[in-house]
Amino acid sequence: MASSTEPRVQPSAPPSIDARAMLHFTLYFGGFLASTLLMTWGLFALFFLALGGFSLDGLMNQLNNLSTRYVIATPDRVASFKTIFAVAHLILSVGLMVLRRGRILPSARSQGDPRHG
Repeated sequence: MASSTEPRVQPSAPPSIDARAMLHFTLYFGGFLASTLLMTWGLFALFFLALGGFSLDGLMNQLNNLSTRYVIATPDRVASFKTIFAVAHLILSVGLMVLRRGRILPSARSQGDPRHG
């Protein structure tokens, strides 16, 4: 027979979801995706700047050429352009994510961090 002085073992409750940590990760990852998207658009702008000889006039001429051809294109050519653009965007985005893979997760704080917050 067990004596009443022995400690009782209580079954532990399942771990609850830490909403603050989940929100922190979600906001951090959203920032990572937004910055990657902006970098991808910047690479497209850099590409057209390079095509234009790294001058503003050349950049505007290249964009004018692209937009003129896009407006007069047939629907099949527009669909082809959209597919090429989507694939190029995907390749650049994945490439940037691979290069920035160390920034996907927020840095872990040590247990003795004095900032409680």
